[in-house]
Amino acid sequence: MAKSVEKQVQAERLKAELLTNMSHDLKTPLTSMVGYTDLLKQEELSDQARDYVEAIALKQEQLKDMIQDLFDLSKAASGSEQLNLEVLDMNRLLEQTLGDMEDAIANSGRDIRSRFSQEPLHFMGDNLKMYRVVQNLLENALKYSMENTRIYIETKRQGDRIRTEMKNIASYEMDFAPEEIMERFVRGDKARTTQGHGLGLAIASAYAANMGGKLEIEIDGDLFKVIMEFPVTEEKGGNMHGQDFNSGSLL
Repeated sequence: MAKSVEKQVQAERLKAELLTNMSHDLKTPLTSMVGYTDLLKQEELSDQARDYVEAIALKQEQLKDMIQDLFDLSKAASGSEQLNLEVLDMNRLLEQTLGDMEDAIANSGRDIRSRFSQEPLHFMGDNLKMYRVVQNLLENALKYSMENTRIYIETKRQGDRIRTEMKNIASYEMDFAPEEIMERFVRGDKARTTQGHGLGLAIASAYAANMGGKLEIEIDGDLFKVIMEFPVTEEKGGNMHGQDFNSGSLL
């Protein structure tokens, strides 16, 4: 049994190293491609040719983002990533991220309804990586929720745990097990009607686990729910006043 577990751990470590090396190797030719594309933009081109160059540049940016996500995931999955742990407040973190994504939320046509705990929810986490976790969860909700619907976010303390729930109505049929969507390169939207490469939730889950938290997915019909939990720390961090949904009710 011990040997089997050891082999599995070794296989995961080798897989993470392979992903890291592959993402490094992909960056070099991509950098050259971006450079040549920038040179092409400076040339006298027909309108049609310029449209082609702009399309190439857009795809290069998407590829660059995917390679960076692949690199981040491989580092997180290896467990070797350095963490700068400090006392964070989940309410403040969510408020900041929602504020930074205000334009994206407005352009999405979705309506965010938040109800935060009246007390600060302190936990130990890496500020930059926790921001990435929340950002990934919000981007996932905006991308895969039904248009003109609401996304609900709630925070509360349950015993010695901080619990954050994010709920939305999915825009596609969720014919998969909840744990599958947390795997690398797995997308719930199998028809691929939206852009994405299936790494966002995997990165969020790996980061949360490395900081002592956990992410879970629950599916009930067309309701998609992400639950994030972290151990409470009694050390004091920032302050945040709770707020209620301004209208409507919880799903």
